Amino acid sequence: MSEKKEQKSFIQWQVPEYTKQKRNKTWYILTSLFVLICLFLSFFAISAWKIVFLGADSNFLFALIIIISIAIMIVHDSQEARMVTIKLGPEGIDIGRRFYDYDSIKNFCVLYKPKQSVKNLYLEFNNKMMPRLHVPLRRQDALTVRNYLFNYIDEDLERVAPPLSEQLTKLLKL
Repeated sequence: MSEKKEQKSFIQWQVPEYTKQKRNKTWYILTSLFVLICLFLSFFAISAWKIVFLGADSNFLFALIIIISIAIMIVHDSQEARMVTIKLGPEGIDIGRRFYDYDSIKNFCVLYKPKQSVKNLYLEFNNKMMPRLHVPLRRQDALTVRNYLFNYIDEDLERVAPPLSEQLTKLLKL
């Protein structure tokens, strides 16, 4: 009997580790063009309508960052997203292999906007160095999650839309 009671004190669901964006040929062409322009500008400058090679003054660090970023994107795109288990419990939140104690969470927000295809849980942490955490709710009932978390942490009532960073990521298909 205590086992049934324990099961009810948890809410659990699974989500993919990240959302895989659907990109078309145009996206890859524009991205390649952007990368080539950035690499070109890290080694050349345009002065008085003439292209000038910067030589030793070239921005090697910028070029290296761009190349590493592209390599990371290629490796990331070639892998399938793992399924991660989200578990809300009386002591904290388990997300995959990480555990977040409720004391470390500043507030939460559950956004449910069916017309915009938004059904997410957002967690803000007390530690300013930790980024905001975005967890898709998928088939999980948004009101059930909200009511459960409301017992343990404060709710952010000011958030009415997804963060700008998330909207830009979706728009740019990153």
